[in-house]
Amino acid sequence: MLRAIGVASAEELFQDIPQRFRNPPLRLPSPLSELELRQEMEALAERDLYPGKYASFLGAGAYRHFIPAVVWAIASRGEFLTSYTPYQPEVSQGTLQVAYEFQSAVCELLGMEAANAGMYDGPTALAEAALMACRVTHRYRVAVLDTVSPTYREVLETYARGQEIEVRQVPQKAVRLDAETACLVAQHPNFFGYLEELDALSVAAHKAGALLVTSVDPTAMGLFKPPGAFGADIATAEGQPLGIPLSFGGPYVGLFASRQEHLRQMPGRIVGRTRDGQGRTGYVLTLQTREQHIRRERATSNICTSEALVALACTVYVAALGKQGMQRVAELCYHKAHYAASEIAKLPGYSLPLSGTFFQEFVVRCPSPPAKVNEHLLERRIIGGLDVSDQVPQGMLLCVTEMNSRKEIDALVSALAEVKG
Repeated sequence: MLRAIGVASAEELFQDIPQRFRNPPLRLPSPLSELELRQEMEALAERDLYPGKYASFLGAGAYRHFIPAVVWAIASRGEFLTSYTPYQPEVSQGTLQVAYEFQSAVCELLGMEAANAGMYDGPTALAEAALMACRVTHRYRVAVLDTVSPTYREVLETYARGQEIEVRQVPQKAVRLDAETACLVAQHPNFFGYLEELDALSVAAHKAGALLVTSVDPTAMGLFKPPGAFGADIATAEGQPLGIPLSFGGPYVGLFASRQEHLRQMPGRIVGRTRDGQGRTGYVLTLQTREQHIRRERATSNICTSEALVALACTVYVAALGKQGMQRVAELCYHKAHYAASEIAKLPGYSLPLSGTFFQEFVVRCPSPPAKVNEHLLERRIIGGLDVSDQVPQGMLLCVTEMNSRKEIDALVSALAEVKG
């Protein structure tokens, strides 16, 4: 390599780097025994503020739910944990069956006809859905409700920029679409935790010849109608609430489903079930229209990573809870959140500035800046909500799940009552 670029040695290659920066001392501490190292790591971990150590009311896209022990007992088995991407279906039947069961669960949850084997996460799934809508409609303008998560919108804009797709933000209360719009993107519940009028949004999108693309909270689907029931053409979700720990942001898995008629434009992998020459059930990669498998100009996406292990955990979670369990979790989130909201609304200086039906998140207008309120809560060993003052004056987005006890909620209310304007 040095000879090919005309350099005599590695030292000559790096000569532009000042000498004092080429091989700096690492200044590593002295070696530790396994016991000492474990104690060191535990001491460092104690410095983190995490749900479980503190009462947490922070959501905004990543949620703390109870994870049954069976989920990771199964997902951590060696057969699953060490499996790699199923490029050769005939030697990956177990992995392929897991993907097939995952797809089936996603279709049931979202009320759709076809699903893929998973995307990177919720935001990228939504961005890929918008790109797919452009391919289906041959239009290159995407309308996004202003109640969609700001981080989701940023990811969508990043994906769209390289494709020369225009992204327009439209107000929730006055949706107007033109003949160039490929899709209307809505989040349900939205970023502020409130349910959208998907029926009306579906009519508005289809009237303009556009598709309705949704991003939903899968936990909420245990209580409310799925996007497919409202006529959504493409439905996505963040799979993290389904048995995946918060893990400081990942790894997660994106859920992605659509109507059968759009199947060939779906990104990622799609696993199918068939029978072999001897009549035995077999699983195959039915479609894999991504850059790793076909020519780039014909690919539907450039997703390369397989989220199969995380998807397995989601599948086990859904199977373990079942229909009644999913409904019960959703009911607990709903009622606990509404109890918290009603108690906070009674406090002097606090109010609920947004109207409508909310699920497990809601916005509170505080008497002081949310940053100050959160500092006070932290002193009481409570992780408060997300500061959304840039969208709602002195607004804080609070989240309550089945993990928050009444004692924790009452402690939050008491701590908020101590904050004066």
